[in-house]
Amino acid sequence: MYHVFVNDKPIILTTQVSRERNFKNYLLSTVQIGKVIKELNSSTLKEVRLIGENQESLIGEFLKKLPNVIAGGGKVINDNGDILFIYRNDKWDLPKGKAEPKETIEETALREVEEETGVSGLSITKPIETTYHIFKRNGKHKIKITYWFEMKTSYTGPLSPQENEGITKVEWLNEDERINALENSYANIKILV
Repeated sequence: MYHVFVNDKPIILTTQVSRERNFKNYLLSTVQIGKVIKELNSSTLKEVRLIGENQESLIGEFLKKLPNVIAGGGKVINDNGDILFIYRNDKWDLPKGKAEPKETIEETALREVEEETGVSGLSITKPIETTYHIFKRNGKHKIKITYWFEMKTSYTGPLSPQENEGITKVEWLNEDERINALENSYANIKILV
């Protein structure tokens, strides 16, 4: 099962058909994705489920429905166990960004975290979730596929929000602060943290 978010409402990719309650089922092979996005944005539906035949091909089949944007990001943990957050578009988020040509996804994630936050001395400890969300740019819907990595750093220097990317704050958040921040965050980020 995969979750692809339209704002904070999921499109769930599954092989199981369930009786509809606060959601709708569609066949993945024939669905008009634009109609689904519009329906999620303009109704009280909690989710949409796209039903496919084969678990292994669900995400691949879905990703053919819209242009893909590949990104990398980091859940960065410092020596105190705090996690690095950014504040952009009035929401708490984790640093991430679009891959450049000829760059590995790990290089993308490290570069984007450093550019968006000013934090250096980063090292990847392990890959974590891959998240999917649909966004609209220049009137066209696209799917952002973000490969996330857990990272560590001993950096204690100043934090520097990348303002030209709309980031207004960068902060290390402890466990209590994270709980508050996640009240004003994205569904994808709640999964990661």
